[in-house]
Amino acid sequence: MSPGATPIRGRSLRSTVSSSGELRLRLAEVDVPQLAGSEVLIAVEASPINPSDLGILLGAVDPGTLGSDGADLVGAVPEAALPLYRDRLDKPLPVGNEGAGTVVAAGPDAAAMMGRRVATFGGSMWADYRVADAGAVVELPDDVSVVEGAALFINPLTALSMVETMRAEGHSALVHTAAASNLGQMLVRICAADGIGLVNVVRRPEQADALREIGAVHVVDSSQPDFAEQLTEAIRETGATLAFDAIGGGSLASDILNAMERAQPPLASYTPYGTSVLKQVYIYGSLDFSPTIIERRFGLTWSVSGYLLTNALGRLGGEAIGRMRARVLAEAKTTFASGYAETIGLAGVLDPENLSVFSRRSTGSKYLVDPSSDRPA
Repeated sequence: MSPGATPIRGRSLRSTVSSSGELRLRLAEVDVPQLAGSEVLIAVEASPINPSDLGILLGAVDPGTLGSDGADLVGAVPEAALPLYRDRLDKPLPVGNEGAGTVVAAGPDAAAMMGRRVATFGGSMWADYRVADAGAVVELPDDVSVVEGAALFINPLTALSMVETMRAEGHSALVHTAAASNLGQMLVRICAADGIGLVNVVRRPEQADALREIGAVHVVDSSQPDFAEQLTEAIRETGATLAFDAIGGGSLASDILNAMERAQPPLASYTPYGTSVLKQVYIYGSLDFSPTIIERRFGLTWSVSGYLLTNALGRLGGEAIGRMRARVLAEAKTTFASGYAETIGLAGVLDPENLSVFSRRSTGSKYLVDPSSDRPA
């Protein structure tokens, strides 16, 4: 295509929660706008399915309850959860936080981008085409494929932001839960390269083995009867006072705070308020949607709060962001490499069998969406 020329229409996956409590997943045909200024049009070729995407796609709906009405997948939002979606009711939301592809059209100020392979994030990537400003895309190095470039934002920047946050807030080591995940493996490599103590919390013995195979030193399994003792000892050895929790529900955040307190040296003089060392847990995921339970046996110098990548980037600032993006590109094929269990077309996202697998958010079930594989000619 020539600069400025755009396809007339393309598919875009939309998720709508209605005021009546219906969830509808649809592949909508949408018009591609005429490009202006420095805008570029990306023909999407690869977009990973991340847990954050599933929050938009499904919300609180069990994918096993979805049924087809002939064109769309339809399900019911649990009545108790409907108030949580007040601000998205009756709005068809595009899905897909990040991805990569080829620039097939460009506005007059971005003609030089024609034909370039680029990656970007910010939503609307589960679509045939994505419009973005040229300043918001990253051109992929020649040796990095679009598949390798598709996941260079959410997980890599989240992992790096955890380390940057640790340093900015005066901590020296980390605890990370759901540590066998794609993001968790990246964090293991980052901390090993940077000499940072890292306590990895997993839920199954085979996950612990997999992390040790890539160089993790401190791995504790929450399914073991001596988990509390192992966690305390690993925190004592590393000095970790900061944790990032992907689970969210249950008592794990509380378990970590209690272990951090137990790992501190005994007080020289007793106080009912515990040690003066700040113990911080950031919850950044919701693998468990149940309530977060905090059993306070760790004094009063502690904090539990939410952690969102975009907010963290805003706090860290432009210099840190530039440093992180440069490292991601330089280590795209090593530290930040992602593996996928399956690659599916855009229509494959609405296949109930695929949905049942990738919606489990389990280690080893990460899927890649390739709209080009079933894009109409």
